[in-house]
Amino acid sequence: MLKTFTRLLGGSNDSALKKLQGAVEDINELEPEFEKLSDYDLSGLKEEFAVRIDKGEDLDDILPEAFAAVREAGKRTLGMRQFDVQLIGGIALHQGKIAEMRTGEGKTLVATLPAYLNAIGGEGVHLVTVNDYLARRDAQWMGVIYDLLGVSVGVLQHDASYIYDATLEDGERGMEKLRRVERSEAYAADITYGTNNEFGFDYLRDNMVIDVEQKTQRQRSFAIVDEVDNILIDEARTPLIISGPAQQSPKEYQKFSRLVPNLKLTDDYTIDEKHRTVSLSNEGITNLERMLNVENLYDPSNFDLVHFVENALKAQAIFFRDREYVVQDGQVIIVDEFTGRLMEGRRYSDGLHQALEAKENVQVHRESVTYATITLQNYFRLYKKLSGMTGTASTEAEEFWKIYKLEVVEIPTNMPMIRIDDRDLIYKDEASKYRAVVKDIKERSARGQPVLVGTTDIDKSELLSDLLKREGVAHEVLNAKQHEREAIIIDQAGRPGAVTVATNMAGRGTDIVLGGNPDSLDISREQWEADHGKVIEQGGLQIVGTERHEARRIDNQLRGRSGRQGDPGQTRFYVALDDELMRRFGGDTIKRFMDWAIEDDTALESRAISKAIEGAQVKTESHHFDMRKHLVEYDDVVNTHRDIIYGEREKILGGADLKSNIQGMVETALTEICDSYMADVRPGDWDTESMLSEISGIMPLPPDLSDPDEVLDMSQEEIVDSFLEAALELYDEVESEITAETMRRLERQVMLRVIDSLWVQHLTAMENLRQGIGLEAFGQRDPLVMYKKQGHEKFQELQTGIQFEIVHAIFNMGGMVQSNIAAGKGKRAVQKVSAKNTSVMANVVGAKREKVPAGTQKVGRNAACPCGSGKKYKRCHGA
Repeated sequence: MLKTFTRLLGGSNDSALKKLQGAVEDINELEPEFEKLSDYDLSGLKEEFAVRIDKGEDLDDILPEAFAAVREAGKRTLGMRQFDVQLIGGIALHQGKIAEMRTGEGKTLVATLPAYLNAIGGEGVHLVTVNDYLARRDAQWMGVIYDLLGVSVGVLQHDASYIYDATLEDGERGMEKLRRVERSEAYAADITYGTNNEFGFDYLRDNMVIDVEQKTQRQRSFAIVDEVDNILIDEARTPLIISGPAQQSPKEYQKFSRLVPNLKLTDDYTIDEKHRTVSLSNEGITNLERMLNVENLYDPSNFDLVHFVENALKAQAIFFRDREYVVQDGQVIIVDEFTGRLMEGRRYSDGLHQALEAKENVQVHRESVTYATITLQNYFRLYKKLSGMTGTASTEAEEFWKIYKLEVVEIPTNMPMIRIDDRDLIYKDEASKYRAVVKDIKERSARGQPVLVGTTDIDKSELLSDLLKREGVAHEVLNAKQHEREAIIIDQAGRPGAVTVATNMAGRGTDIVLGGNPDSLDISREQWEADHGKVIEQGGLQIVGTERHEARRIDNQLRGRSGRQGDPGQTRFYVALDDELMRRFGGDTIKRFMDWAIEDDTALESRAISKAIEGAQVKTESHHFDMRKHLVEYDDVVNTHRDIIYGEREKILGGADLKSNIQGMVETALTEICDSYMADVRPGDWDTESMLSEISGIMPLPPDLSDPDEVLDMSQEEIVDSFLEAALELYDEVESEITAETMRRLERQVMLRVIDSLWVQHLTAMENLRQGIGLEAFGQRDPLVMYKKQGHEKFQELQTGIQFEIVHAIFNMGGMVQSNIAAGKGKRAVQKVSAKNTSVMANVVGAKREKVPAGTQKVGRNAACPCGSGKKYKRCHGA
């Protein structure tokens, strides 16, 4: 088997393969030794390995023993022993590569090997799945292995967190052996299972907390991404966004939703199917201007109107119910185009989701403002080491390397693949294609062969379901609307004659067992064996693809449902010349065939068309790669800003010395204000009145520095020194008044509040900049270069703004101080001097100082000397 593996990858990796082969042989040699260990001994190995690492060994040194331990635990708990090819897959994952393994080759079991090995270091391992169901299923299934090895397992779900607990008798339904815990405890486990969304959103939320105790994640050390192509490629086109409601009125979306249906396709607007955009014609613009009673729709003052029009048009002409989204319980829910699953909680941005809500006449929620965002590309690049598993990665190997620096390793199957992949059948139009599909399904089901039918969206699955009903063919439909019954339907899909119509969701993380899943069927073992044999006699599971997907990977995933672990199987795709893929990307070859006089219900098996189809898929894959590359190139600009801002937040929460930082900001601000009024200006001409007014916006003016005429008599150096001295004195007095502990807490609150507020504004500004940056191309300038340049300028403005706001807020935080003192956190209450919630700094100046007897009052260096000489204190008794 290892020789086959060597031939697959070629001679360029010979040295690496020899190392892999040597490691596998080492693991196999250890098997008899590990079989003699007691369960107690196996459980204690983790601590022994950790001690060895502390003494200088690395993970590669203990890999053979760690893998041998996992293999032995799998044999004892699940009766499952990793094959040599699975060991190779585990080593590839440990090395930070993508292991391409065919369906049914046991990826879930493979992941336990590198997960256990990398958990030994104590930094935690994240195992990323495509949905909540697979996260908890894999944790429960593999939990017995980890439990025997003394490894803790956490599970993240959308609305809860769990720890695997083998001793738990009664658990929530579907959550057997899972004990509910705090989010941070699930992350503190040695291995944590969860979806990419849960990990990504928790990272964003951790960077919005105001206390370090509220953080949930630990460091991002090692991630194993299951179905890595789906998560790092398909999902990566949509960034993760945490948002809140904006100010636009929902009524505007309803108004434009009523207007847009009056526009006519071709006359008023055109659709670019390839790029999924809508463009108004001159006639359409004129008609809208008349409807809206405006002279120029594209006048800058009408920017909001254009925003509403474009979203209403997209919602009407490009986004269709039961294809891109469904409506359930009065909500518009997005359907993942790659998996067919409902994306609960996800919303389209920039007002599109509101336009869809208006179109479907459900409650329109306010448009959102972005509080935090990150692309999946940049989130997963935060990990020190990243790896992944999938059955289909080689077609996207270039993107994996360019974006993530991940190398794809093809792992051979344990048993020879005997599945038959028939050539596509091509029909004139969709109606002819579906008649042929229904006929084929009916014949195969009648003779006892199970059939899995793949469709590209919910709408097509329900259309085919109606056609099958008319022909009296019993079947199940598996799409986003029936996702709760997914496991039951899949368990039955391999039964003799079973017909399952599914969207792409059936192609991920599911194994269809020939004869049905014996563990969930209410039949005898003898009956199952008879059914299993009958299905094998009929050729195994038949895959019927009703349409080619935009990506070859998705087609390969559907094919991969059949022929698992050496089982027989057969696959065939049915294609119509007017399929969406053909229309959008087919090119001249398809157009020539469409002009032929092909008879209805006549099938073609054309090498030229099959080649054109693959060419169309390559084109669309390249198009989507460009989109994702474009997304990450622009997000890299914001990512640089994000790293700096989140780094500053980390310092603040981590207890950095904020007092000296803030005092430094105050010093800089006061110096800059003074310089702006006095530099290059003759001393007698200084506008001290305006200068004092501006400084009073930062801090209460001390009595000896509040008179413009008196300040005018001082030198520039004296003025700056006096204000700096007064500011520091004021700061220290407030701190002594409310205690240093309370002051540190308030410093954190002020800095976090200011940073978070301005960061949100910066994200909005960067998004607005990005929306319009394409216009730079008309001036022969590269939009990305200009985005980087202008983005850098905006970030400098953000940093300046943060400093300005902190300086202005720190001396005006009376409200926060009062609440802390009222809660008993201060040494004593500071009396308010007015009903206007005057800052505590002013309270200290106004109330505290007036009560200090003259003889004990500290004299400012620029104040009149108490001796009555008329001189300043620093030039008299203060000299």
